[in-house]
Amino acid sequence: MATRPSFGQWLKVTWIDIVTFVVMGVIGLGIYEAPPAPTRSFAVTFPSDGEVVYPQFAYPLRKEIIPIWLAAFLAAIVPILAILIMQIRVRSFWDVNNGIIGLLYSLIGAAVFQVFLKFLIGGLRPHFLEVCRPDMSLAANSKSPYDAAGFNQLYFTREICTGDPKEINDSLESFPSGHTTAAFAGFVYLYLYLNAKLKVFANYHPAMWKLIIIYIPILGAVLIGGALTIDQFHNWYDVCAGAIIGTVFAFSSYRMCYAAIWDWRWNHIPLNRNQACLYTYDSVELMDAMWTRKAGWGVGSSSYNDKHATNSQGMYSSGAVGPGVPRKAVPNSYRRGDDIV
Repeated sequence: MATRPSFGQWLKVTWIDIVTFVVMGVIGLGIYEAPPAPTRSFAVTFPSDGEVVYPQFAYPLRKEIIPIWLAAFLAAIVPILAILIMQIRVRSFWDVNNGIIGLLYSLIGAAVFQVFLKFLIGGLRPHFLEVCRPDMSLAANSKSPYDAAGFNQLYFTREICTGDPKEINDSLESFPSGHTTAAFAGFVYLYLYLNAKLKVFANYHPAMWKLIIIYIPILGAVLIGGALTIDQFHNWYDVCAGAIIGTVFAFSSYRMCYAAIWDWRWNHIPLNRNQACLYTYDSVELMDAMWTRKAGWGVGSSSYNDKHATNSQGMYSSGAVGPGVPRKAVPNSYRRGDDIV
């Protein structure tokens, strides 16, 4: 991993992921275009006084503040640009490769996961009744046994809707929020990447600007999700579900491509596809694949000569674990990272 491969060499180890991306994209798009599977019942008005039963589904249809294409675009492009900017110091083809492929794992995996939920579960958007434009008199000729059903014949199905069929399909697939899923899948992944490269949560006291930098993506994801409760395209629980899905895929995808998530000794190291990471300072490649140059990090950490020298107190010199970090002596030639005390 110390050298840049040819295109053929790269394709040889990456082709199966490329095929998987395409297959998952086709599956996701097919399910996204399909009409919702469940037949949902909903109430419109009380027969006694005509009052709307659930006003939370009677909001007006408004223009989206952030369209889904823009949310997905930002969730992909912003992390990719950040990964490329990091290469000013990291200068590693494999860090770019693992960073972007891991991002695609997160975005594509989360997208397909949430479209399955939309298709099989779904739910009413806050503007459902506005889009449905229900005519309860149509229940008399409906073939569905669930029209004018339930207590006081209060519930109906989409058979009584007179609005645009495509808008009705969309308004029945509120759960979970695709915008929020994409935003958290991309921006939480970026948060983990920046934390690793800047060594924010590590073994020294970093400057506050690093804390601000890593939480800007989280702010962006929350703003995208929160905007959906302003334009009334999603309920709050749709947004929370999307955030959870996106976050889970971001953590899973990052750990697939890098040696750790929170362990500051290893979380910046891209993993090799064909060789196991032994988590030893003697064997791990790209130990200096990071931005920060503080506390011994990133300064000649690919050279292990100084890491193995000890002073009179039995302390190892700086290296990738920072200056003066004590480690237990081990009898063999490998010194494990978990030997830090």
